[in-house]
Amino acid sequence: MSTYNIKPPLVFGGAGAVNDPELKQQIHDIIRNAPNQYWLDNSSIHTTFLDQYIKWILSTKKNVIRGLDQYAVKAFSQGTTESFDKFYLKHHRRRFRCFRGEYMYHTASWKNIFSLHWKHIEDEPIDKNDAVVISLPFSDTGDYHNDMNRVLEQCCALDVPVLIDCAFFGICQNLEFDFTWPCITDITFSLSKTLPVAHARIGMRVSRVDDDDSLLVHQKIGYVNRLACGLGIELLGKWGPDYNCEKWTDVQHQFCNRLNIIPSNSVIFGIDQKYYKQYNRGGPTNRLWLGNYMYHGQLPNE
Repeated sequence: MSTYNIKPPLVFGGAGAVNDPELKQQIHDIIRNAPNQYWLDNSSIHTTFLDQYIKWILSTKKNVIRGLDQYAVKAFSQGTTESFDKFYLKHHRRRFRCFRGEYMYHTASWKNIFSLHWKHIEDEPIDKNDAVVISLPFSDTGDYHNDMNRVLEQCCALDVPVLIDCAFFGICQNLEFDFTWPCITDITFSLSKTLPVAHARIGMRVSRVDDDDSLLVHQKIGYVNRLACGLGIELLGKWGPDYNCEKWTDVQHQFCNRLNIIPSNSVIFGIDQKYYKQYNRGGPTNRLWLGNYMYHGQLPNE
């Protein structure tokens, strides 16, 4: 099969929810008709949101979830990002570790904002004074990272804290989320890739232990984004965790066939091993975001 001819600008970079105008309009209608004042005045709305989010995750039929019940401490998070920052602050005396191709926010923050010590996992063995961040599905492929279990075994043996970033949950299938590893301390989720609501910052962190960090302090006094919680409740009730895979997998496979690339288990991506090096993010493969074109079912320049 011939390779698809890509012309500038680089149209498959980045990541985001499927650019679906009909879905966006439905969400705008929800916001327009929402009881915003009720959301703002509802002091327990975050609790309702968090409980519903857990049930929503566990309702998936296209993935397997194990051990989520071990994380009883729930908190609203501004997307996944707020939870990352809390993890950095909590473990600032440790050396931070991530795989090559991981979400660039981590290394950018470690280098440029917090001036923290860090190193890619591929460059040196895990040390007892490390703290690890791993995305599942992995940011660079939308699938498992091949070395994830090996690293989790090392972290368990050395008592190294691990944060699992599940930002792509809601666009993935055929995966097992095993949260029973004792080294995992925090898990983050967000609706930013599931639905086109990235700027609403709707997310959740679950933890094993109530250590009274600043995210939990906000939680306990109800000082959270109630508008985001209210919108999240509406969205979780209308679209399930398998919605994207049920709607877009056929289109994803059609695009991947035309581009001569491999469909990711995260439906908005195709993975290339040879041709599209302009989309390389540091790992051995190249990630192409297809979500901009799925609604129309047509690739650019066709």
